[in-house]
Parts: sequence; structure tokens; C-alpha cells
Amino acid sequence: MVRAPIRVPRWPAAAGEEPDFAAIRAEFDVPEEFPAAVLAEAERRAAQPRLPELDATDLPLVTLDPVGSRDLDQAVHLAARGDGYRVSYAIADVGAVVELGGALDGEARRRGQTLYSPDSRTPLHPAVLSEGAASLLPGELRAAALWTVDLDGDGEPVRVDLRRARVRSRAQLDYPSVQAQADAGTLPGPLALLPAVGALLQRRAAERGAIELGTPDQEVQATPDGGWTLVLRGDLPVEDWNAEISLLTGRCAAMLMLDGGVGLLRTLPPARPRDVDRLRLLAPALGVDWPDGAGPGAVIAGLDPSRPGHAAFLEEAVTLLRGAAYTAFDGPPPDEPGHGGVGAPYAHVTAPLRRLVDRFGTEVCLALAAGREPDPGLRAALPELPALMAASDRRTRDVERAVLDATEAWLLRGREGQLFSAVVVDAEDGRGTVVLDDLAIRGRCTGEQLRPGTRVRVRLEQADVAGRTVRFALEGAA
Repeated sequence: MVRAPIRVPRWPAAAGEEPDFAAIRAEFDVPEEFPAAVLAEAERRAAQPRLPELDATDLPLVTLDPVGSRDLDQAVHLAARGDGYRVSYAIADVGAVVELGGALDGEARRRGQTLYSPDSRTPLHPAVLSEGAASLLPGELRAAALWTVDLDGDGEPVRVDLRRARVRSRAQLDYPSVQAQADAGTLPGPLALLPAVGALLQRRAAERGAIELGTPDQEVQATPDGGWTLVLRGDLPVEDWNAEISLLTGRCAAMLMLDGGVGLLRTLPPARPRDVDRLRLLAPALGVDWPDGAGPGAVIAGLDPSRPGHAAFLEEAVTLLRGAAYTAFDGPPPDEPGHGGVGAPYAHVTAPLRRLVDRFGTEVCLALAAGREPDPGLRAALPELPALMAASDRRTRDVERAVLDATEAWLLRGREGQLFSAVVVDAEDGRGTVVLDDLAIRGRCTGEQLRPGTRVRVRLEQADVAGRTVRFALEGAA
């Protein structure tokens, strides 16, 4: 898929109160400070981490994350193996520092996941662990769950091994720098095969019917003058390749769980035929080619989000990916164990520093890989996790949406009545959503002639920072 370029608007905001992100977090009951008992337990565990007997420190692993990250969940090494590949993937062993039923465990269940705001980060675990003793920081001896996955020449797993090991990352790398190295053909040894392995796994995903929308994300970013702005950001190719390693591991974890008869899957039902049919009918009007026999995933993979018609099509394609859930089981597998976006059964196990379920999924997989039954306390916790994660996901979505809405209104405050060029991304019954050309702003718009995929001129009717509302009216064709 061709990625939309990063768009950085340079329009200064109107004078007035900046969006209050702290107030938004308080409104949605985001936990801020850790209780004293949790911090004390974290300090004790950080001072005396449990290290596994297996020594894998000779494996030259590296981490690959956004610039400035400190909560490093994964470290990777890729090697050729005959006509295939060996993927070594070390995941921070949070189970080595968080005891089931302890204060840290209870607080992590309350939080569910790390929540990112423009001005702060609300972590799942205290920083002494998430950015210290449990993080796979370079040069540090760490406990890890080490996945070794051998792939054949077609990118299919032929052997999966998982065990606890002590590891030492060689370097902390970031996406922009590694992308520049990939473009120049100078990737470091542990990642030299990332483009080949990543592209191979992407092809296999397309063959499975996986659906990856790839739409650019709205992000609030700080400006040099201390204010805020919005950008539309698309993934770099290296981010997509790296994500394929995580997805591969999650698929292997799901297979372990299904074979072992116990676990916690990330599920998503297949796209409903009526939603696929609706998209197929919409495609010609938006300039999207849908060849005979092609599935929606293959069509979506060939789109360019920077084209208005394609962007509108991708907006409508969200309907294909509804119904995501966490599904616990202990005994017979779920009726629908698959994940429509991945095109296979899938489990979250690769981000335990930032997401609650990954610690539990990893512990289940470690037991099953060793031929053991998972601990009874672990099994008893599995049915509770879907509701905990659903609540955490809902809170995260609410905060992210409120942050975006407040920033959009703040950027447009005082410009009521002005005209803007925009693209219509959805519309029905005289109402729709538009995205402005000059700012990464989405807003509701009214107008009887709104048509998805068309370029229009709209008039700003309202920009209410306190109410976090932006509203436009259709003025005419662009």
C-alpha cells in the first residue's frame, strides 16, 4: 500500500485557552499516581529481578521503537536458515516482576493499558519497571520470553520454540533512522533481513485475506512555541515490516493456546457479506478498481490514502473490522477463533509492558510450550480479562477522541465563518464528515449535496473548545 505522507500544518491557532488534557483525563477517570503499596512493590521487584537459567545473551538482539521510547517490550534478530528464515523475538518478561495477586497485578488490572496523551504518558506499570528493570534497554541483562520461529521459504512457521531466557539487547533503534538505513541498504546485521521477511509475511497475510486499512492517524503534536497542532501520520514501511514480526508471534501464540485448550485470543469476526457487497457497489464512484474474484483485503492493499476517493473508501471500509473482542477459553475452542484483520487466529503477547492481557497470554504460552498446565490462579484470571480490557479500550478511545476534538476546536477557534477546502469522507441524509486540506482536522458537516470522495468548500459554523465541537456547512464544490 502507498502510504500518505506526513502532513504537518503550520497554521497558528487562535489566541485563547489551550486544550486542557489533564482535565480530559480526569473526566474519564484515568488513573494518574500509583498507590504507595504498588510503588513499594515495584521498587522491591526492580531491586531483585528474577533471571532465568537459560543464557541467550550471545544473541545480538536489537529493539526498534518510536524515537525516545523507554518502555521497550520487544527485541529482535533475523537470520537466514536454508531457504527460509529464523526469527528470534525476545519479549520483556513482565511475569518475572509482577506476581499474580499482588499489588502490582491489581493496579495493572485497574489500568488495563498504557495511555498516551500529548502532554504525558499514563503507564500500565511504575516507571521503575516499565522504563527500568523490565524494559529491554540496551546493554542491560534482562529476563525475557524468547520466541524462536523458523519460517520456510514461503513464510510459513515450521518450528516454534518458546522459553524464558536472559538476554541483552545490543542497541536501541528507532523507526526513522532504520528507515533511512533501509533506503540506503545499510541496515544493521540483526535487521538486515527485515525488508525481505516483512514483505514475505505481508504477501502471506494478503493470501489469507487479511485486511489492513492503513489509514493515516490524526496525532496531536507539540509545536516549538509551546502550543499544539494536528498532523496526519502514515506508517513508514519499516514500521509495517516490524509489525509483521509481532503479528507472526501472535499467530504462533494463538496456535499454542488452541492446541493446548486454554488461552485468551484477540478475535474479530469475518467481514459480513452485506458490508463487502456495499463496498463493492461504492468502489466505482470513488475511483477504486475492484477486480473480479479479489477480496476486500487485496483491494484495500492497493489503495493510496492521499487520493480523496481512496480515503473515502477506506473510511467506509472500517465497517469490515467491527466486533473485535478478547475471547477467553478453557476447554473447547471458541466457535469463531479467528481474527478477520489478521486472517488467522491471533493472540496479544508482544507488548506486556503496555497492555495487561499480554502478560497473561505469555504465561499461558510459556506453560504450554514447556508441556505444563497453566497455573490454576492464571487460568482463573482469564475469564475476567475481556471485561477489564473492554473497559480500558473504551476509556482510551474516549480520551483520544476528546483530545483530538478539543485540539481541533482550539485550532479553529475565532475562525467561524471562514471557508475551507475539504474532502468528504462519508455522507448520508444531508450529514457527513469532512477532512480539511490545510489542517489534519475532521469535522461534521451538513449539506444536501455531500458526496463521499468529492472535494468541496465548507464554511466553519462552530468551534467550541469547551464543548469539543467543530461543525461545518457545505458551501459548494471546490
